[in-house]
Amino acid sequence: MTVLPTLQAVSTKPQLPAVDGLFTTDDPPHLIGGKVPGRESYFFPKHLGGGDPHAEPGAELEEVALSRRGKVWSFTNSAYPPPPPFVVTEPYEPVVIAAVELEAEKMVVLGQVVDGLTVDDLEVGMEMELAVGPLYEDDDNVYLTWKWKPAEPEAAAESN
Repeated sequence: MTVLPTLQAVSTKPQLPAVDGLFTTDDPPHLIGGKVPGRESYFFPKHLGGGDPHAEPGAELEEVALSRRGKVWSFTNSAYPPPPPFVVTEPYEPVVIAAVELEAEKMVVLGQVVDGLTVDDLEVGMEMELAVGPLYEDDDNVYLTWKWKPAEPEAAAESN
């Protein structure tokens, strides 16, 4: 497997989420989801709720920290630049994207994998865990997003 670079940006610029409210930058980080009160219906992002036909109409969603671990459900690379609002750096470097089924919620969340991995490093069913890393930077800030990385062995992993 490819040796992974550190996930912390080397830059001294302030590091900010590229989009507020989708994940925490805590150590360890978590995706921020929504849950229908009294039901096991989870949503990500939080405000994509409304897909549970048994939930009371207009029910307020609870904000929850989603599982940090899951298994690769599918993966691919992006051989061409995605459309806006994705910020493309020149020259464009393809990224690897994984769809990971969260451990407890059994929902699939799509995200980039950490830099340094290729599709040859991934396989369906592989254990992954959430990380936070740079998406892009401008003159003032480094903008962060959630990413997937190969999971540490369960005994060394932090709890959800």
